[in-house]
Amino acid sequence: MTKKSTVEKPKFTLALLHPKYWGVWFGFGLLALIVNLLPYAVLYRIGRGIGKLGMKAGKSRVKVARRNLELAFPDMEQAKREEMVEENFKNTGMALIETGITWFWPTWRFKRILVAKDVEELKRLDQEGKGVLLCCVHALNLEITARAFGVLGLQGYGVYRPHSNPAYEFIQYRGRSQNGNQLVYRRDIKQMIRVMRDGERLFYLPDHDYGRNKSVFVPFFAVEDACTTTGTSILAYTSKCAIVPGSGFRNAQGKYEIIADKSIEADYPHKDEKAAAAYMNKYVEEIILRAPEQWMWLHKRYKTMEDESLEKGIRYK
Repeated sequence: MTKKSTVEKPKFTLALLHPKYWGVWFGFGLLALIVNLLPYAVLYRIGRGIGKLGMKAGKSRVKVARRNLELAFPDMEQAKREEMVEENFKNTGMALIETGITWFWPTWRFKRILVAKDVEELKRLDQEGKGVLLCCVHALNLEITARAFGVLGLQGYGVYRPHSNPAYEFIQYRGRSQNGNQLVYRRDIKQMIRVMRDGERLFYLPDHDYGRNKSVFVPFFAVEDACTTTGTSILAYTSKCAIVPGSGFRNAQGKYEIIADKSIEADYPHKDEKAAAAYMNKYVEEIILRAPEQWMWLHKRYKTMEDESLEKGIRYK
């Protein structure tokens, strides 16, 4: 890509070596050392072990994950639901290791864990110079997915929220801007639109509950009134881009299958925000169901209620 990142690259200064940041440097330094010294099979066991311990420490998040699954899959057997909650926590622990892999592995090693299962649609659109809204989901291995597209020569712009800790931000920026990927501030809608009008790709995540602002209430799995962002339709309509669902879940062999589905904008109801959100949710569901145990069920997906008189998060009481 020829364009410069819209997020200013943090500069290293001696102030970042202040003792109050030593914990950040030590933590990430240790993570970088571990992921680079140990084989993937060992890292996999460590990550999932961390997640299993996390179940004992994070009882409130266990409750959230269990409740999300009850709401989303009311017909699921209780034993199956409990199995999925445990598996989800193991994958949450693995997410820490996967972040270390993404941020600190050299490209030659990173390539070894990727399987480009289907990215031809993105290549075709790239040749046409068509901007793309690449709609992914909050998979627990999202960091790997984003870098993977860059490694495969399909770099994009990530919607970015800077960290308040400057040492953490210094490391995070470099971790997320590898292999040609760039960053755009999450509130800079104009720049997001400009990126796609210029024929670039924008990574976008339309699957969480972002609150009532610029949202509608449409079905998401078994919940008929799930608060869903209208950002997808706003970005797509204003930029005239292609809309492509994407994913990068880990398979049973420990490889990450990178998929970019066929573009869906031809039938996408751009001018009807509610219909557009419901339409997008159907594709989000399909993506999540490829590996539901790897999606972020620990997030309160159904916290915002359509009835404003109802307390936010009442479904989790």
